[in-house]
Amino acid sequence: MMLFSGTKGLPVVTADEAAELGTVEALAVEAPLGLIGHLRLSGSGGPARRGRAWLPWSLVRAVGPDAVIVRSAAEPVVAREPDHHEILGRRVLTDRGDEHGTVKDVAFDPATGRIGTVHTTQGNVSGHRLLGLGDYALVVRAE
Repeated sequence: MMLFSGTKGLPVVTADEAAELGTVEALAVEAPLGLIGHLRLSGSGGPARRGRAWLPWSLVRAVGPDAVIVRSAAEPVVAREPDHHEILGRRVLTDRGDEHGTVKDVAFDPATGRIGTVHTTQGNVSGHRLLGLGDYALVVRAE
């Protein structure tokens, strides 16, 4: 497992050319699926030089402590910016309306993008309990 906090600032590099496309600024979560949907890139390399760019998770080949490796000649700019709400620092509510603290970090499988555990100020929440993520809160299934 890897933590969201450990991916911020990692360079995103193509597999064959070793061309830097930018750096990871954030991860977009598909909460109902319990998956990472996209990486938001920033920086001076590749398409990110024009500002923020989005890279679909499906183009990711590997995530490690030093870099994110993507398919060669990957075009990270998606046609429509995905719905994105920051998960880190977000309030956590159950589907019954109970408070469950705020998100401190998220552990995910770097090979699949599957969310394993959401670490909150009031304990851990399994990734299979995620229901939705919006401007106000991360909503999880009550135990």
